[in-house]
Amino acid sequence: MLDRSFKNSVAQALFDKAGEIIELVHEITDLIPEDDEMLKQVAAFMKEDSYLLQVKVVGAESGKLYDIKMECAAIIRKAGRDLYVQKHNLDMFDFEYVSYMDLLRDKLDEYKSIFIQWVATFDPKVAMKDDWGLFNPPGIDLDDDYIPDDLIDDDDLE
Repeated sequence: MLDRSFKNSVAQALFDKAGEIIELVHEITDLIPEDDEMLKQVAAFMKEDSYLLQVKVVGAESGKLYDIKMECAAIIRKAGRDLYVQKHNLDMFDFEYVSYMDLLRDKLDEYKSIFIQWVATFDPKVAMKDDWGLFNPPGIDLDDDYIPDDLIDDDDLE
């Protein structure tokens, strides 16, 4: 697990909560029988998703650009949602301790609450136009030929 501290206290809380989720995912997946290949595959997906919850916070916080932060947030959202629904896969493959996923879902709900606060800290004025058109700040259209001078603060890009 990563050890990191951030200036942004909401980012720190999100990072720390992700660490709790990683630990819980490991505790749950450690209960999977060694000889069950299907459940082992589910466990691998769960571990990967849990790591993304933390790693992408680091990625977003290491820069300041709105579009990059939003991209990291979208990946986090997908990983969180995928973890949430893994209960169905574990149940489908007769995992004996599927009820422990309720604990994980509770942690994910806590994480989601912090995540919402964290995304609200993203500054849309520190941005570059996303030419893919997916993560542009409000008011910037893909067809715009330029970005207003006041949208990018060069000091914030260092």
